[in-house]
Amino acid sequence: MAKKITKQFKILAPGGKATPAPPLGPVLGANGVNPGQFITKFNEATRDLNGRVVGCIVTVYADRTFALEIKNSPASVLIATALKIEKGSGKPNTDKVGKLNQAQLRKIAEDKMKDLNAGTVEAAMRVIAGTARSMGVTVEA
Repeated sequence: MAKKITKQFKILAPGGKATPAPPLGPVLGANGVNPGQFITKFNEATRDLNGRVVGCIVTVYADRTFALEIKNSPASVLIATALKIEKGSGKPNTDKVGKLNQAQLRKIAEDKMKDLNAGTVEAAMRVIAGTARSMGVTVEA
């Protein structure tokens, strides 16, 4: 018989370097997850990501155990990493913070493909290009 799921929630945390300090610890505690156990399991699963922010879906069961599903980094984090910028523009229509070429766009789309609802790499590239434009990044044709 399958375990009864009591809660499921999403979090963003730095891979391999998460700590039980706020904001992560209180969120975990409020949802019935032991922060110490979670941090140990999460950091071990994401050790090779070296501080890059990743998404995680946490499923909490009735017996207070939990399961992790590690997702890829958000597209905005991948774009910022590729361009070596700290964050996007506050005024994306007027202030541009960088240029993303087609090779970089394809690499990000291929990395993110399993998390997107795109059928082809070209469709995924258009999704990533839209995110880039909303960050104030120019996409080269």
